[in-house]
Amino acid sequence: MEYTSPVEYNEERIHAAAVYCSDGRVGEHFDDFLKNGLQLPRYDRVALPGGPARLAGYADDASHQQAVLDELRFLIEAHSLNRVVLIQHQDCAFYQQRLGVQGETLHHMQDTDLTKAAHVIRDATGLTHIEGYYAGHSAKGMRFQPVPLDTDNSASPATDPAPKHT
Repeated sequence: MEYTSPVEYNEERIHAAAVYCSDGRVGEHFDDFLKNGLQLPRYDRVALPGGPARLAGYADDASHQQAVLDELRFLIEAHSLNRVVLIQHQDCAFYQQRLGVQGETLHHMQDTDLTKAAHVIRDATGLTHIEGYYAGHSAKGMRFQPVPLDTDNSASPATDPAPKHT
């Protein structure tokens, strides 16, 4: 099947990337938030199960973390990125199934992992404009709330040994 997209190609770069979960149920919400909420119409995408969790330093995920970091580093350098947006979402299967985290602990852990991921990105790339958001279900769709990232702290939590969850 051949298909031609009616969307006009625009070669101008936005100089931003977003790291988020590849869960197809939330993809359109993420695109809408980034395009209309943050005014980033053509951001670089890093979508994978767990999104920012893959940069949070889990011992059983170290090889994946390095691979994601290498790809993100490439995008930052090749596309002159100066901003990274990290997004976690409610009911993420990566946390529930791979890490075995449920209930009240889940959201707290996701917020903590956003800060850990921001530290890893900052330490590996020198990039300082990193934002975190949590997307939760609401009656009208998905609600995106900013998550304060403690990236100015000199002690990087990303360097602390992360617990291995089973």
